[in-house]
Amino acid sequence: MNFSALLRALVFSVTGMLLISTSNAQTLRIGLAEDPDILDPSLARTFVGRIVFNSLCDKLFDLDEKLAIVPQLATGYEWSADQKALTIKLRPGVTFHDGEKMDAAAVKYSLERHKTMPGSNRRGELAPVTGVDVLDPQTVRLNLAAPFAPLLAVLTDRAGMIVSPKAAQAAGEKFGAAPVCSGPFRFVERVAQDRIVVERFANYWNKGAINFERIVYTPIIDATVRLANLRSGQLDFIERMAPSDVPGLKSDSRFKISRIVEIGYQGITINIGKSDQAQKNPLGRDARVREALELSLDRAAIVQVAMDGEAQIGNQWVAPNNSWYAKNMPIPKRDVAKAKALLAAAGVPNPSFTLMTPTTSDAQRIAQVVQSMAKEAGFDVKIQSTEFATSLNLADKGQFDAYMLAWSGRADPDGNLFSFHACKQPLNYAGFCKPETEALINRSRSTNDPAQRRKIFEQIAETIGKERPVVYLFHRHWLWAHSAKLSGLRTVPDGLVRVQGLKLN
Repeated sequence: MNFSALLRALVFSVTGMLLISTSNAQTLRIGLAEDPDILDPSLARTFVGRIVFNSLCDKLFDLDEKLAIVPQLATGYEWSADQKALTIKLRPGVTFHDGEKMDAAAVKYSLERHKTMPGSNRRGELAPVTGVDVLDPQTVRLNLAAPFAPLLAVLTDRAGMIVSPKAAQAAGEKFGAAPVCSGPFRFVERVAQDRIVVERFANYWNKGAINFERIVYTPIIDATVRLANLRSGQLDFIERMAPSDVPGLKSDSRFKISRIVEIGYQGITINIGKSDQAQKNPLGRDARVREALELSLDRAAIVQVAMDGEAQIGNQWVAPNNSWYAKNMPIPKRDVAKAKALLAAAGVPNPSFTLMTPTTSDAQRIAQVVQSMAKEAGFDVKIQSTEFATSLNLADKGQFDAYMLAWSGRADPDGNLFSFHACKQPLNYAGFCKPETEALINRSRSTNDPAQRRKIFEQIAETIGKERPVVYLFHRHWLWAHSAKLSGLRTVPDGLVRVQGLKLN
């Protein structure tokens, strides 16, 4: 651990003990893997921020353990016959933390704010929504330019979070410094890189499910330090524990481990058309070389060695246990001989490329295993360790050959697919663009019939599987460790902690 990390750990050790001495079992202390970005649902980008939002901001809809969409601020919905309008009935008697009513006018304001606020990261998610009509105080209608199947799933995340119009208008661009929503807890304070504190909202519509007076979220980047604070009793819960720490904690009866297969993925994104650099290495130029790379890899061994077995192997944007998985494209087995033959046919028996990798320990381990395996087929893989934000910037500019990238995932497969594989979309770091594939993706978005969507996803999987803009490797386990006294924890595959029903016995 470097000096600054050690200093932060010592500081938290002191502040943590102070919290213990002045609080009781009514405070839930959660250790986060990073410090969230701005706490404004329209502007926020980070996964860890979504964990905090789950205590602050209720959404129109939520997800259950099987990824079924369930009402939250909504009580029901109905699609129009042409699938171009969604009417939502709202829960009566809901108030924001500032005492204002959460009604149809507030929903209209929030959705329009998501769409029009400068810098909004929800704008693309709600792009098909052309307008919002207030039908009565408890009813809104979302009008669409065309049918959009993922809309309900989009509304289970930040795009479905409703903010207080009065507070948002008063705070303007500073709203994220003190957000006002209608969730079970209200915002109290935030000290950057140290803590976020929220307190129970007495007028919460579902207050019977809330058993804590306050929650303290503490960002501790180092997984070892995070676990040490759990063991010492300074935290009740930590998210994303290191897979290598699982065996050691299993034998300690004071704690429990919960795991869920993520709805995202870990894969190698390959620059095949993002920039001119795609044509400067054989991996970007020739699909046969990309196939050879995939065949050189043993996914099960990568998971065992790099992730201590804490992941599910996969070859698509959703895991094999997901109902949207395209079964016509099963996971290929490692075949080094075929990989060598493909490289020979491509005229590059010993291709060389650079694999850009975030500096996190798990990404480094994965890259090293990939490097070793690919070498057996003739690849010369150079690893370029890059700070995460910098790596995203380089990927956006196309300044890479291949990129080890993890995506936290979305409930509807479109959230893992459209922005990554449709032409010129913001997360299409590979630069992949096939008109026939884009047409299929758009068809998958415009039908609400699950059977039809599955058939379309099979066609998409076949076309993307041939080009391999992303070599999908596996789907991580969300690993949570917590006090054995904590009960009521729901393991939802999006990896977010639902505070409703949690209690310390």
